[in-house]
Amino acid sequence: MKTLRLAACLLLLLPCLAMARSEFKIVTASERGTYIQIGRDLSTMVAESADVSLEVLPSKGSAENVQRLRFEPGVKLALVQSDVYQAYIDRAAAGDRQAGRIIKPLRVILPLYNEEIYFVTRADSPLKYIHEIKGKRINVGPVGSGTALSGTTLYRLMFGEALPESNASYLSNEEALSKLATDKSLDVVMVVAGQPAKLFTDMKPEARDYIKFLRLDPAAKESAKAVRTYFPATIRSSSYPNWLNEDVPTLTVKAFLVTYDYELQKTQGALTQFADALCGRFDALQSQGHPKWKEVKMELPPLGKRWKYYPPMERVLRSCAAKYQPVARMNDGPEARACSQADKVLGLCSSRP
Repeated sequence: MKTLRLAACLLLLLPCLAMARSEFKIVTASERGTYIQIGRDLSTMVAESADVSLEVLPSKGSAENVQRLRFEPGVKLALVQSDVYQAYIDRAAAGDRQAGRIIKPLRVILPLYNEEIYFVTRADSPLKYIHEIKGKRINVGPVGSGTALSGTTLYRLMFGEALPESNASYLSNEEALSKLATDKSLDVVMVVAGQPAKLFTDMKPEARDYIKFLRLDPAAKESAKAVRTYFPATIRSSSYPNWLNEDVPTLTVKAFLVTYDYELQKTQGALTQFADALCGRFDALQSQGHPKWKEVKMELPPLGKRWKYYPPMERVLRSCAAKYQPVARMNDGPEARACSQADKVLGLCSSRP
């Protein structure tokens, strides 16, 4: 009799167990950045439709996100800059076994949008252009952030040498901007964020008395070197109407939504549902989400060498994107480089075999 009662109770529980939501996490960036807002949009507008509970986690940025996606339990999704992803691939191709172990099983879900690169200096600084930052004291963002990778890579591309450690600073954006404006221990602060970025939209009109953005001069030979890997862009004054009076030409880097090459059937199924919901809610993301969603295309263009899409989600999204024309092949990215500073910002220095 007890056995029958137990069996009946278990049968009653089965529907509840079958309906249990998948619990995933997505790693983004700082609380005042664009990535975390994109993650929140995915959580509220997509994950819920897919019966997935998606926890949005802040982080230092892209390089840390790659490692957390690879090793942190529960993290199934990450937002990653293209140059960071490519840097891991380059190091793996150059024989770095640790980098290969980290990046090899990661897969792209969807290319997203371009993130603007801001070069911030004091309002009274004699600096006007990005190519004038050589030899200056530069904050490139926390170790493990995409900004740190972009900053050190750009410096090397433009000037043919690494940013001297004596001139490099790895503070958060907020700390660095405070130092820039007050004790003047920094000359330039680099920030990577899709516009409008909360860090700058929160600023009051008086901000123009303290800071300004450096401009890209397309005629400078250093700019020509930078645009081999990055792309020209414009910081619009309409993004920061409180204090920015005119558009500012700058550089940009692409953001990607990334996952792991999961083989477990349950995880595959949940991610496939997520892809289906992403397709179904794409118009809502563009009309109701962060303004950067308007720049995202439901397209899966050919990826660079050694980049791969995640097949279960790729099938769904390719079907969704069938009405779009294919786009040109993405840049394969920079050639493999061996640089201790880049290893540092990628978080590889302390984990070499």
